[in-house]
Amino acid sequence: MYEDSIRKEFTHQSGSFGKAAVMTSAETLGALVELVPEDPNARWIETACGTGLVSRALAGKVGSVTGVDLTPAMLEQAKRGAADEGIEKASFSVGDATALEFADGSFDGAVTRLSLHHIPLPGRVIAELARVVRPGGSVIVGDLVADEADGEGALWREEIERLRDPSHWVCRTPEQLREMGSSAGLTLEHEQLIPLDIDFEDWLGRGSGGRTAAPLIDELLAQRPEGIESFRVTAADSGRRLCQRYWVGHSRRPD
Repeated sequence: MYEDSIRKEFTHQSGSFGKAAVMTSAETLGALVELVPEDPNARWIETACGTGLVSRALAGKVGSVTGVDLTPAMLEQAKRGAADEGIEKASFSVGDATALEFADGSFDGAVTRLSLHHIPLPGRVIAELARVVRPGGSVIVGDLVADEADGEGALWREEIERLRDPSHWVCRTPEQLREMGSSAGLTLEHEQLIPLDIDFEDWLGRGSGGRTAAPLIDELLAQRPEGIESFRVTAADSGRRLCQRYWVGHSRRPD
């Protein structure tokens, strides 16, 4: 089952995931958090919360944050981080982003970040986010994306991603993410496509398969198809860099 693959992978990454520069960057964290309005009475939920970086950042802006994740080892990191930072408004528990154990309209806002590319039929996650927010509530999604123009190159990218991280499923396009939100009854109010430039070796080493599969990944990189723009590895004085694209969308459940 894919859930077992996710738990295994993120148990492996639990110690490094929250410390990675890409996870705490202005591009992936700041751009998402700034979409959340300050409201000391608002209740928010973060699904697939991992080490709780988003939940902990939101805790200073809202009344409470509930973080849920499939992987207990990640949640232990989230709880420890909140305790170390003196955050009392964020709580964390095991939960499935595709089948949340909360009543309809339980929250004022819901968010998930960098989770959908690990999940088959990710529209299930967005539908759950839409369900658990009240009418007029916010749903914020951030994820790595492919590009319509990538064509067959998208398959090349997925081979690399899965060699590095066996829990990886598929990166969707912004168009597909918009359609998932629309199908869930959400109205998109804001979207942003953000280029990411990260350390390739750090990215490779965090995945459970990265070091073992490095020769195969290098072989695939040498066969890079023409025209693919959403996944590129470039050389720099500091070492190889991985260039990707990150989509952030803020939608609202109609009143």
